[in-house]
Amino acid sequence: MHTLPLQLRFNDVDMMGHVNNAVIMEFFDLGKSHFFADAGIPVTPDEGDFCVMIVHFEVDFHSQIHWKDNIAVTSTVSHWGNKSMQVTQQIINTDNGQACATCRTVMSGYSRSTGTSAPIPAEVKERVVGYEQSQSASSK
Repeated sequence: MHTLPLQLRFNDVDMMGHVNNAVIMEFFDLGKSHFFADAGIPVTPDEGDFCVMIVHFEVDFHSQIHWKDNIAVTSTVSHWGNKSMQVTQQIINTDNGQACATCRTVMSGYSRSTGTSAPIPAEVKERVVGYEQSQSASSK
């Protein structure tokens, strides 16, 4: 599991006094970007033809996040398919361990050159699985 601590900004908070739901989606995107980069999945066009793209996501909001809360986003691949993967993420209040929101995202392998879906290369899956195993081992 990948964990990225997040710094809240004053402008992340809306008129209700909590972090806006749209901002929470940005936190999930930031978590995925760091997770993939740290695991060695290509994220920019100069890193090759293969990438992944979002084809579906759903979010459950469990509790409010306030401006002074300490939070992090966790990310893990919870399911692998031939051309897709499901990434499960949570925004966690790091002071009390409470899950504030959970996101499940289906991502498709994609070929930039053909503009179509593409199988996830074995080496990409191996990098992610290896990365997650190393993170799990280092947290013990």
